[in-house]
Amino acid sequence: MRLCLVEDPGAAGLEPLTLTRPVYDLRLGGSTLGEKIARAFGVGPGPQRRGALIRGHLAEVQRRREPHVVVNDRDWLARGPLVVARGRWVPPEGFEPPAAGPWVGTCDGRPACAWVGPDDVLGLEWNGVDDWFDGILARYSGEEVGGEWMDRPWDLVAANGRHIERDFARDGTPGVSNRHLATLALVGPSDRVRIHETARIDPYVVFDVVNGPITVGPGAWVQPFTRVEGPCTIGADTQLFRANIRGAVAIGPNCRIGGEVEAAIVQGFSNKYHEGFLGHAYVGEWVNLGAITSNSDLRNDYGEVMVPLQGDPISTGQAKVGCYIGDHSRTGMGSMLNTGTSVGVMCNVLPAGILLPKHVPSFSAVLYGRVAPGFAIDDLFATARIVAGRRGKVFDEADERLYRTLFEQTRLERERAFQRASRPRRDEWPVLQTGRG
Repeated sequence: MRLCLVEDPGAAGLEPLTLTRPVYDLRLGGSTLGEKIARAFGVGPGPQRRGALIRGHLAEVQRRREPHVVVNDRDWLARGPLVVARGRWVPPEGFEPPAAGPWVGTCDGRPACAWVGPDDVLGLEWNGVDDWFDGILARYSGEEVGGEWMDRPWDLVAANGRHIERDFARDGTPGVSNRHLATLALVGPSDRVRIHETARIDPYVVFDVVNGPITVGPGAWVQPFTRVEGPCTIGADTQLFRANIRGAVAIGPNCRIGGEVEAAIVQGFSNKYHEGFLGHAYVGEWVNLGAITSNSDLRNDYGEVMVPLQGDPISTGQAKVGCYIGDHSRTGMGSMLNTGTSVGVMCNVLPAGILLPKHVPSFSAVLYGRVAPGFAIDDLFATARIVAGRRGKVFDEADERLYRTLFEQTRLERERAFQRASRPRRDEWPVLQTGRG
């Protein structure tokens, strides 16, 4: 079986996280959305078995990230039968695809996946995915297969704890060595812990698995006086520095995390070394949160939180909502992020002693509490090269081309934000939204 993951216009609803990656590369639980879909259909990582149809400006960088995935190749699509699946769809637990096609699977009445022949993919384009699925559904019988949709960043955060538990149960038998148990203070049964043999767990570390399992990846290092509460997954080569991890937390590879973290996802390669609170949040890659940076995740009146995606307030339907931060953004020491804050890519957020603006568009800065033009783009690239080099990675010309494209794509959003910032601060984003739980 071959699998093609496709993006649809709904990817924009997951910005700023999807500005720099296909929607199926977003992390949920112990893996990405794409990995969950591939596992559900039994499609391994071998060459020529997996393809993707994504936004054109992401293609060059994505081919480097996933060299065995065929990206935006129409010849590959037409070579034979294949499954086409939306990257925002998460298959249900125990999903079993039909043995033969053609067929269409729906989730909540919306087409989620389809097994089709080569003739059916002739009209498939990333910017026409909705129309293509509607046509396939009209041609073949549809079957409700279930699952769930990830439409907004807060959907991922809300579902994260449940998927950590689900991934832990699916991935096989627990594993914790006597060496780890000798240094670890474990609260709860040992069969809810999985620690890779190469991980380092120092003395005076507490793992509490009463409310959920804990997974520690290869090469991870948990330093003394850290407390981790499940459900939690800690990615490969990640380091925890005297951290307080309070459950429903998924940390990707090669992160440096300290302070208090609750119900959050960190995509990977990001820093939160120091004290400060991060809660009900999603942080992208190559982000640095300065010392004492904290976000609010609860209004003082316990009301519903609104989030300014692309600058327009969007209802979340939730009371516990933190912040969403795009790749390569940084905060200065002591930054205070308001409830429901959205920070784009390559932003520079400096503290002002007050709650900072809730909408920080890509490539901008926050100076003296207001959104303002950011650093020159070449200076941002120079910093990105330094940051990537510290993790043994590169920020190359392909990355530069991607971010230059994003700079132009987000220009109007920035100009609107600068115009709003020139007006006196009123109750557009009420100061009432300052609490956290």
